[in-house]
Amino acid sequence: MICVSKAITAQCNYKQQLDQTSHVINNHSTNMSKGYVMKKIVLTGGGTAGHVTPNIALYNSLKEAGYEVHYIGSYNGIEKKLIEDMGIPYYGISSGKLRRYFDIKNFSDPFRVIKGFGEADRLIRKIKPDVVFSKGGFVTVPVVLAAKKNRIPAIIHESDMTPGLANKICIPAATKVCCNFRETYDLLPEGKAVLTGTPIRKELFEGDRKRAADFCNLDPNIPTILVVGGSSGSVIINKTVRESLNDILSKYQVIHLCGKNNLSESLDGIKGYVQFEYVSKELRDLFALSDLVISRAGANAICELLALKKPNILIPLSKAASRGDQILNAKSFKKNGYSYVLEEEELSKTSLINAIRDVMAHKNEYIKAMEESKMSDSVKTILELIKSVS
Repeated sequence: MICVSKAITAQCNYKQQLDQTSHVINNHSTNMSKGYVMKKIVLTGGGTAGHVTPNIALYNSLKEAGYEVHYIGSYNGIEKKLIEDMGIPYYGISSGKLRRYFDIKNFSDPFRVIKGFGEADRLIRKIKPDVVFSKGGFVTVPVVLAAKKNRIPAIIHESDMTPGLANKICIPAATKVCCNFRETYDLLPEGKAVLTGTPIRKELFEGDRKRAADFCNLDPNIPTILVVGGSSGSVIINKTVRESLNDILSKYQVIHLCGKNNLSESLDGIKGYVQFEYVSKELRDLFALSDLVISRAGANAICELLALKKPNILIPLSKAASRGDQILNAKSFKKNGYSYVLEEEELSKTSLINAIRDVMAHKNEYIKAMEESKMSDSVKTILELIKSVS
């Protein structure tokens, strides 16, 4: 009975989405009758914030360019609230993860993908977009394949050095494939690959040092280190930074974004050290105050550091806990002179202190290398690409 109830609820929600789509499209038709001509774009991406924030970074530029924006994501993924909070029409579809390893869900998830394809196909035919832009995640597979079926050009974006499984499935159906790394460009089909970098949220460039200092109760004249371990935090980075505090605080202040449930009450009130589980709008100010950033090596995170020209130490997620994409990302940034890389297996109090000392001694060299990067205006590059195919 519970399964039947869920199925009925899902069907009702989906019908409401189609009704909502009709309402938006009717408004669009009214605008056209008044002399307005707007192209339509479907954005898709979900599962993690990294598959959503680049789409958000594109939104204002798309609106300014005259695009009517729609979003297709999963029923209840992280992308749903982020997109709905922006007032963008949002449509949830069924999605399933395709795994390279054994899992009992491997038997049911393909049916979710097939169901998602049917839902995406109906939405695409209803919305009639001029173009689809996909940032990745398994929810995008049905959307990109539905776009191909309906002869709608689809542009996909691969953030990491090597394409993930979802994007591997989507590449044959894509018109163009954006990427962050030259090494990735060489792996992609000839004629499809475009080296763009990752769209960066405009507000990140609008940070204020004094506002950050006031927010953190820190001195804006003392060099500051920002530690970012990802939205859920990193146990090993948190532990090592805290073990090293006495040495670090002798020269620097520390802003520590340690992740949910990772605050340490014993460190409250220490002069020059402030910790947060997570920040949102304040992040731009924290970046502005920071002279050095210690970070994981997720593609979107490191592209933000590159765009902001922030000297950084990257500590990639180990291969034992991932498919190794962060390690490859970090190696590429090290090769280009953008980052100091410290492997997780090598992380210790001593190695961290030495890394900080090295980067601060050569920070101008890191900044110069990042200034010479050709990926500083990714939003403009991708917008022009969207215009060229729509």
